[in-house]
Amino acid sequence: MNFLSTSLQLQCDKTEIRAHIGGEFIIVCKFDLKKFLFSKKYWCRGASRNNCDILRDTDGFVNTKYRNRLSIFDTRSGGLVVKVTNLQIEDSDVYWIGIDKMYADIMTSIKVTVTQVPVSKPNLWPLTPLKEGPTCWGKQVTIRCGCTEGTDVLYAWYQHVHHKSFLLLSSSDLSLHCGVVMEDSEYYCSASNSISSEQSDILSVQVLMPDNSSCIYVVNIQGQPVYDCAGRLSTTMAETSPTTCIETTKIPSGTSEQCLLLNKTTLHAFFNRAWTGVPLWYELLRWGSFTLLLIYLCIFITCTQTSHEKHDRSRKRFNVR
Repeated sequence: MNFLSTSLQLQCDKTEIRAHIGGEFIIVCKFDLKKFLFSKKYWCRGASRNNCDILRDTDGFVNTKYRNRLSIFDTRSGGLVVKVTNLQIEDSDVYWIGIDKMYADIMTSIKVTVTQVPVSKPNLWPLTPLKEGPTCWGKQVTIRCGCTEGTDVLYAWYQHVHHKSFLLLSSSDLSLHCGVVMEDSEYYCSASNSISSEQSDILSVQVLMPDNSSCIYVVNIQGQPVYDCAGRLSTTMAETSPTTCIETTKIPSGTSEQCLLLNKTTLHAFFNRAWTGVPLWYELLRWGSFTLLLIYLCIFITCTQTSHEKHDRSRKRFNVR
């Protein structure tokens, strides 16, 4: 062990200590066993050696604030060990290891600096399972940002647009919903404390259909399940698209065949909508009315054609006479 000497009679392995909140340190010293075997050794705090406050000594005294986290041990073989645990910011100060001696104690100073624990790279995870596709139905999702290491961590969310970043909010949670995601965007979280700062991976949002209340969007987070909204998007397009697919179906009558246009796209939309939130009774009523309209139309066409045929036969008889 490499000992740093401030006195030939008392040598310690370190004179300056840097540690993090919650951490600990150990100092090992050697002293002249022949001269100070039975002398009191102590650990005290203060900028000056002449009036520092003794926190613990080898005779059994201990300051009540340090009872459970400060120990000093004389090995009785020329060694002295000081251990301090559960360090806090307020523990930063100048300390002294001393040996009681008439007229002038043997002392060496130890500078202790306690800092925050540096933050680790923050991770992102959704509080709402994305694999269930809530964003496909325009539902709100909340993304949480968190570090596995770091003390007194402050979180902030930024939006990255056109190569520039804008602060959105100072929080660990980001809520995404239709009123916010109006266009494709990128987001990231920043975690920081007094000594370090780290950024998360990019969270990307792809907007498939913007809307204030019933939008469709996809959230992509590295390490999270990949999903898409193809099913929801196709259903929505079928519901909102105009009639494009028309087929002529022939309906036989007593004298000729009449053509009736049926919109297969509309029929397809009926079976989709029946299971996507539209009440079944409403669909039955609507399509029942449509069917009655078709029947009435067929009867009207048939009656009209029959009337014309009778009229033509009457004219023929009249001309013959």
